[in-house]
This record gives sequence, structure tokens and C-alpha cells, in this order.
Amino acid sequence: MAALPRDVHPAAWWVWALGLATAASRTTNPWLLSLLTLVASLMVVARRTDAPWALSFRWYLWFGLLIVVLRVLFRVLFGGGLGTTVLLHLPAVGLPSWAAGISLLGPVTRESLLAGLYDGMRLATILICVGAANALANPRRLLAALPAALYEVGTAVVVALAVFPQLAESVERVRRARRLRAEPAKGVHGVRSLLVPVLEDALERSLSLAASMDVRGYGRSGSSTPQERRLTGTLLVGGLLGMCVGIYAFLDTTAPRVLATPMLVAGTLLAGAGFLVAGRRVQRTTYRPDPWRLPEVVTAGSGVAVAVLMTLVASRSPEVLVPDVALPPQLSVLSLLAALAGLLPLAGTPRPLLQGPEVAT
Repeated sequence: MAALPRDVHPAAWWVWALGLATAASRTTNPWLLSLLTLVASLMVVARRTDAPWALSFRWYLWFGLLIVVLRVLFRVLFGGGLGTTVLLHLPAVGLPSWAAGISLLGPVTRESLLAGLYDGMRLATILICVGAANALANPRRLLAALPAALYEVGTAVVVALAVFPQLAESVERVRRARRLRAEPAKGVHGVRSLLVPVLEDALERSLSLAASMDVRGYGRSGSSTPQERRLTGTLLVGGLLGMCVGIYAFLDTTAPRVLATPMLVAGTLLAGAGFLVAGRRVQRTTYRPDPWRLPEVVTAGSGVAVAVLMTLVASRSPEVLVPDVALPPQLSVLSLLAALAGLLPLAGTPRPLLQGPEVAT
């Protein structure tokens, strides 16, 4: 019996997307980056709803392409002299002594272009993974699923994450209205007739959001005393600092080991204590909370598996993840399995609920 359509928990989609982004950050292999982009795109096509925030994914794809082009252009502009296979001879521009070490134009080599292409693809893939999470996760349900201690901070973060999807929705609505009115799409008038309504719509939505947050008592301090707020802030800030130091020492092999695991554990405990103290003074209820069942476990576990398997590839075959620009990039069976593990939610999640066609106003 097929599972009934329902929306997957938004936190599960974010864990899945962050797992893919973590894997993308560890490699410059163009084949693996292309495969991770394809995995994220297929998941969005198969599991996104018809909600406004789900329609912004293609803009992330365009921005990713723009990042790749700009990264390659920067390599041409600031060549750096990487490699010996010259493809194009450009006149070098002399720079003053305070800019020593920076070259402007000059010979364009194949190795330099490939290095810029690989770096741009890595950054674009990370952006596309974040865009996939924005397209799949309902930002309102994500806010409702946050712990009580993170509600106010989470509201600001969710609002910031929802800005780009809302702008994309505004652009689509304005473009549709312009086509219905047969207005010109090019020239100064076309840009002005698109930009002004989009900015006006964004301002109106911001004012409506601020009014609704004010009505719901956002920013209230409740019955907590100044001493309790200071204790909560000290625990949270101390915990976050300890976690930052621990993560840095864990990634930097030259740092003292006493700053790695012990600081990470201590920071996590302090942050957890701060969350508990802060959660006690926040009175908030949730209407129909999203369930966390097997599809959520499969989705989140898929993202974690991608990151873990890619880390395993880095320890066994580092030349696969970071190929030499002078040689063709190679693939391994484990690296392919790591990237394809992101497709597990296709078989482990139900179809999403559709809201029906949008009514024009």
C-alpha cells in the first residue's frame, strides 16, 4: 500500500542538504560536483510542492552558473601564473610595489582556468544544495519545529532564509502580470517596470511580517529576571565559543589536541545547558507539530551518509576528491556511492502535499 502524501519534516530536508553541501565542500572533482548538483536537482523536482518558496530553485541554478563564470573570469584577470600550458597571451599590466604578488592579466593557462572552474563549481554546488533545502522545506513549519530556546533567533534566521524565495515569487508574479498586459520586457522601461513592483512587494511583505510578529508578542522578555537572562547569555555564548574552538582544533591537525575534543564536548554541554535554561522561560505552543517518522530518518540519514562517505573517500583516496589540474579527474566506486546516497529519499519519502493552483489576484 502506497504511503499517503504528506510533507516531510523541514529539519530533515535541511540535514540532508547540509550533508550534501558538506560533501561538496570537501572536493573539487568536477564529476562529483556535477553529480551532487544533479542529485539535489532531481530531489527538488521529485519532492517539491507548488508552494511559493518551492519555485525559487531555478534561480539558485542561475546564480550557481554566474558564480562559475565569475570565478573563471577572475582567474583570467588575476592569472597567478599557474601551469605551463598557455592558451591565450594577454598583455600583463604592471602594479605598484604595495600590490606585490598580484598579477593582472598576463598569459592564460589551461591549469589556471581549470582551477577557477573547479573552485567555482564547488561554491556553486554548495549554493545549490542550500537552494534545494529552501525549495523543499517549509520555512513556517521549520520555525514551528525549532526548540523554544531558539524561537526568537530562529525567527530571524527563517525570515532571512525566506527572503530570496519571496523575491523569486514576486519576480514571477510581476513578470506574469506584465505578459498579460503586453508590456515590453526589454529596455529601461522593462527593467523599471519589473524592479519597482518587486521592491514594493518586498517592502509590503516586510511590514506585514513585522506587524504579525508584533501582534504575536515577538521579542517579549516574559517573566524572566535580568539575572536569568545574563545566565542564559553567558551559557550560550560560552558554549558557542567552546564549540568554535573545538571544531577549529579538530580540523587543524597542528593545534594542541587538548583544544579539540575536550573543548568541543565542554562547549556542547554549556550550549545545551543554556538551551535548557532559556527554554524554561519561553512559553510557546505548537499547533499540529510535524511528525518525525521513518521518512524523516531516511532523509536525514541520507545526508549524513553522503558526508561520512565523502570523508572516508578523503582519507583513502584524496586524489579523487582534489584532483591535480594537470591530470584528468578520476572517480572511485566509493565516491560514486557517496554522491548517489543522496537519492535515498526518493524511495523512502512519500509524495508531497500539493496546495492546488495559485489563484491570481
